Amino acid sequence: MTSQPRLRLFLDSNVLLGGIVAEWGLDKAVLVLCAAKIARLVLSEVVRDEVEENLRFHASSLSLARTDRLIEDYLRLIDLTDPELIPYPAFDLVRANRNLIRHEADVPVLVSAVQAKPDWLLSNNTKHFTEAVAKRTGLRIATPSRFFKTLTSLIR
Repeated sequence: MTSQPRLRLFLDSNVLLGGIVAEWGLDKAVLVLCAAKIARLVLSEVVRDEVEENLRFHASSLSLARTDRLIEDYLRLIDLTDPELIPYPAFDLVRANRNLIRHEADVPVLVSAVQAKPDWLLSNNTKHFTEAVAKRTGLRIATPSRFFKTLTSLIR
């Protein structure tokens, strides 16, 4: 029996997708933490569907061998991380929380994160996932860079 990871990380699609397609970087490092069970990937169905749509789009410009590898990597990631799935939020709940974030397409993602109550919401979208959004929702929102800087400061 394995112990539960301490950190629950809700990833925005840009972090998840960036970690899948990049050869290295902080987005990938976040996924490594989740694959190693140091952190728990909290995956909303909204984000999952957005990532899969973007992977299909990205794959359309690749060779067949690279497309197969990309899909294999994604499926392997899901298998390794065994994510905690968060269902789509109800439409009425999304509509009622439209004021939480400037970009309408991000409302279902944000509502899913609020429902999940993760330790961190990680996003590279600092234009929409701002400090003001963090204060309104009570979520700890950061880029992967800020997340790792915070972790590093805790172990010094």
